This record gives sequence, C-alpha cells and structure tokens, in this order.
Amino acid sequence: MGASHSTHAAPFASQGSGSSLRRSRRMVALSAAAPAAPEAPTEEELGITVEFDNDSDPQCTVMQLFGRNDTVLLAQVTNVLMAAGISVSSANINTGSGEGPVRDVFRVTDGEGKKLAPEAWPGLKQQLLVALGGSTRSSKPSIFGMAAEADTSTFSALASAGDPDALEAAASDMAAAAAALVSVERAMLALGQDGADAALLAAKQAERSEAASLLERRLAAIEALLTARRQVAVAAVETVEPSLPDFMQPPPTVRTSGPAAGNGYEIILQGFNWESSKEPWYKKLASQASEIAEAGFTAVWFPPASDSVSPQGYLPRDLYDLNSKFGTEAELRDAIAVFHEQGLKVVADIVINHRCAHYQGDDGKWNKFGGRLAWDKSAICSNNPAFGGSGGMKSAEDYPAAPNIDHSQERIRKDIAEWMRWLRNSIGFDGWRFDYVKGYDGRWVREYVDSTVPEMAFGEYWDTCSYTDGVLNYNQDAHRQRTVDWCDATGGTAAAFDFTLKGILQEAVGRREYWRLIDSQGRPPGVLGLWPSRAVTFLENHDTGSTLNHWPFPWKHLPEAYCYLLTHCGTPCVFYDHLYTDESLRTHILELLRIRKKYGIHAKSEVSIRKAYGELYAAVIDKKVAMKIGPADWSPTTDKVDVGQKSWKLQHSGFQFAVWAAEF
Repeated sequence: MGASHSTHAAPFASQGSGSSLRRSRRMVALSAAAPAAPEAPTEEELGITVEFDNDSDPQCTVMQLFGRNDTVLLAQVTNVLMAAGISVSSANINTGSGEGPVRDVFRVTDGEGKKLAPEAWPGLKQQLLVALGGSTRSSKPSIFGMAAEADTSTFSALASAGDPDALEAAASDMAAAAAALVSVERAMLALGQDGADAALLAAKQAERSEAASLLERRLAAIEALLTARRQVAVAAVETVEPSLPDFMQPPPTVRTSGPAAGNGYEIILQGFNWESSKEPWYKKLASQASEIAEAGFTAVWFPPASDSVSPQGYLPRDLYDLNSKFGTEAELRDAIAVFHEQGLKVVADIVINHRCAHYQGDDGKWNKFGGRLAWDKSAICSNNPAFGGSGGMKSAEDYPAAPNIDHSQERIRKDIAEWMRWLRNSIGFDGWRFDYVKGYDGRWVREYVDSTVPEMAFGEYWDTCSYTDGVLNYNQDAHRQRTVDWCDATGGTAAAFDFTLKGILQEAVGRREYWRLIDSQGRPPGVLGLWPSRAVTFLENHDTGSTLNHWPFPWKHLPEAYCYLLTHCGTPCVFYDHLYTDESLRTHILELLRIRKKYGIHAKSEVSIRKAYGELYAAVIDKKVAMKIGPADWSPTTDKVDVGQKSWKLQHSGFQFAVWAAEF
C-alpha cells in the first residue's frame, strides 16, 4: 500500500547540471563530524538499517541505508563519511516526495581508494547511528505511502507562573536554544552579505533547521509545564458545590449509542502482522487461541479475509471469496469456532473504501468487477479518473491505488451490507475494524453497523499530527478532534484508533518529554482525553511497525508505553509482534494485562494525573491503581497519594515504569 519512489545514480565527483548534482554537492559540502555520544541508538529505535557489502561491486564497498526519506538524514550520513576519511564514489539517492521507507545506496572507499575492511564496518555503523539518532526533529508517519503534510501552526502566547525548579530549567533550556538559533541566523546573514558559496549556505541552513527544531521543543516544554501548573492552581482553589437531592438533579446526558469498542472491558489483540500471509495463518492463530484467552484478551482482530490482489488483503477483489493467502474459507471458519470456544470475539478487517476489478472495461481501464458483486464503472467514484468511474463525486480522501467505491449509491450500500451480514451470521465474525475510513463518510459506517449489529466496531482514521519546524506540536487538539468528529458522524456506533495518542506517547517516551502526556485541560492527550469510550489505544500495527515501519514506536520503550496503555482508560489493542517476538516484552504485557483485569480498569476509568514533566509521568486510576513512567523516581507513598488506603503495594515494574495497587 506504499507509493513508489524514484531513485537515480549520482556520481559525487562528476561535472554537470541538474537537481541531482546540486543536491549531491550540497551534501558533500556539509561539514562537521558526527556528534559524539556515549552510546549509539539501535537500528530498531531509529527505524533505520545500515548494511555493508564487499562482494557486489568490484572496486567499492556498497553501503545501503534503509529507512526514512529525509534530506537532513542523508546530509548527516555524508558528514560522518567525510569525518571518517571515507570517499563516496557514487550514490543511488531517493528523490521521491514522501517520508516512507526508502533505500539509499552509497559506493564508498577508504582514503587509499580501497574497499573498507570488514573490521571497520561496526565502528562506522555506530558512528552513523549516533549521528542519525541526534536529530531534534520528530518522527513523522508515512500514511499509506504518502508524505505526511506538516502543519505550520504556531504556539499560542504563554503567560503564567510555574513550578520553580522545573520551570526554571525549562526556561534556561529555551533561552539557550533561542540563542543558538539566533547565532546561526546571524552567521547566515553574514555569509549572504559576503557572497559565500551556495554549498556553505546550504550547510548552515541544515544547521538552522536543527536549531529551529530544538527551539520548538523547548517552547513546547514550557507550554506544557505552564498548563500543568495552571491545572494544579485551579484544583487548589476549587470550592465544593452543595449537593442537590436526586429529584433536583438534571437528567443525565447520553452522547450516543452503539457497539463501538464493546462492553468497556474489552482488550484487543491484533492477530497478524504485515508478513502473516506467508504462512497458513488461520491454523496458526487457532493453535494459539487458548493462550490468547488465558492472557486476558477478549477479542482478536483478524486480517482481511477476502480474495485480494495484494497478499496482505488490503486490495480486495472478490469480497465473497474467502480463500486468501491466510488460508481457506474452511480454515477461517474453523479458527473462528476455536476462538468462540475460548470465549473470544473475532473482529473482521473490513476494506470497503476501494475494490480491485477483475477485468478491463470497454475503455481499457480496470473497472469491471466479477464474482457475486459484478459491478461496473458506475460503482466507482467519478473523480477517480485512473479507473474511469462514472459514479458520484467523492468528497472524502482519495485512495489512488484502486477503484474508490461510491458509497452514496443505495444499491452499493445494500450489496455491502448484505455481504457483511453474511460475514456476521454465516462465517461467524463478531465485530468490524473498518479500514481507511477517511475515504468515505462516517454516516455510511453507521448504516453498515446498524444493519449488521456487531458486538464491536472501530475504524482506522489515520490523520497527520501537527508539526512545526519538524517538531511535534504540544497542542494536538485539532488532530484528535478530527477523529472525534468521525466517531460523531457514525452516530457513536464506531470507535476509532487513537493515532493522536500514539504520536504523543512515542514522542514523550523517546525524547524524555513526559510533559506531553497532559493536555491543556489537565486530561490525557488524544481521543483518550475527550471520549475514552471511543478511543482504541495502540502502540503499533501492521502499517506503522512490522516490516513496513511507516511510523515505528521506539522498541526499548515499549514496556513503559504498555504500562501507560494497559493502566489507562480507553480500549487497548496489543500488536501481535509485541506479544510473540520478544519474551521479556511478552512477560511485561502479560503482567500488565493481569493488573488491568484484576482491578477492573475499563474504557471509562477515572485518570488523575499527578505528575507530567520532563522525565516523569505519574497517575492514579480509579483510586485503586497508581503508575509511573519515565526515568525519574516516584511512588504513591512518597507523593502522599491518599485514596483511603492502608498502604500501596508494588505490583509490577521494569525499565522506567512501575505499577502499584492500593490495599484497603
């Protein structure tokens, strides 16, 4: 589901013109050695792989860099190579727009024009990882292979006092960052006046970008600290309102109805990754059903079941043909039956924004469908020109890889609803996960939910967070509101994955910016803080992680992030890879699941945030469970948390996290 990127070979020493050569010259001109650091981040943490090869080229060592498409990243690579005295003979450099995973190939030699000795590879690799891990820019997602657009909104004015120690440190950091940016900009002005070489100016521009990003981080930290202090001040002066008799109380407001994320106590396992189609997956899942149930999960999200052009199932063709790369229809039915025997719900992945055609129509375009739903081009949106659609105009986001289905037509909706009722009543699915819901109106989701009566329904509304100068903004209210608006459009019948929380949480733990975990009203960030019963919280899925790595969560921080997810409100969804590829991580997840189940934490649990600053986040949930994440020390006992308990007992702990329970 990724967009293609173009590459070209660019000899660094050659003469000529064109954007590729100018780009190469700018990169080579960027001086300054890689910044020193006591320890290099891992490839998994950066989402970048570095490989060396002395066999595929007769004269050079081939160095391949697989990761995000980022000009600054490539400049940092060149800086390291130059500082190490390594010559770049040529490079195959990505020039496509977007920031999805790309492969850049460098052909390099040592100072004597020879191949690099294999024993030199580990040291060079470490230098590269240190340099690449030093950027102050945020990790941004590549959504369905398309570039994430940067939001250029600025921070609002700040005016309030704060906690003396934390505020003083943050103010000092901000002043230093501002001074650094001013220094770079003055140097750029001086170079411009002196008629400096364009390559040197480009180097300074890269330096300015990093300085501007750092200043944005410091500004965001100040904003968050002041927000937290305002909330504490408000709480300190709150007065107790006189209580009214029951008969005088206003009637309760009911926001919506519908299955949404289930009964409030659901815990979902995403039961596949991007590579699952390479083995008989239904059989494998069935063999794991009992241990999944024993772990405490209540529902398992299955991969798309229909016949598909792509093996992963996200380019469906014949919706009624359930013989896929994951297994046969019979194996699917058997797996669902096994999960039902264990008391688990099975959620189908519903891909109905688009559908691939079986044949070319009279116009030579792929718009003639086969199978039981033998639609023609009239089923395709008319502003989907690559497929010659003659249906209605689509106002929602286009998906360019396949014909976009026109849901505004009653006959199309009737066909889809009938197919989903067949999945529900004949095949045995209990709920729906709607793929790519930005592509069609939420009102149609409500119609499909109402006509099929599932036990759960939730959608993938993957929208871009807001960034300034490459840094994730502190205020993501507009981002989460768009997800909430989509849930509203479904009449509240569907919940949604909390992409806002994912973006904020991975930035908080990866950058030691735990101040991000409180919003401007003192609530949790993301959809979680606005409508927790409609928030499906997660850290990773088949798109963001797995082998696609469109927006990976830093691996070493997964345990503390699961501590947050599994102790907070919302409906948590655990990724298959996290449960089955790392025994230590699996142990932490199982313990945290046990705590969630034992103390009855649910989608609407009360979260009282105690601390949220640079190196610490701490909260109390339902006046029963206390937790902390981050490197700073904290416990509910030392913080004098009083919920009427006799004592606080540690339940589980690990790298930068701990959970306690109140004993009454």
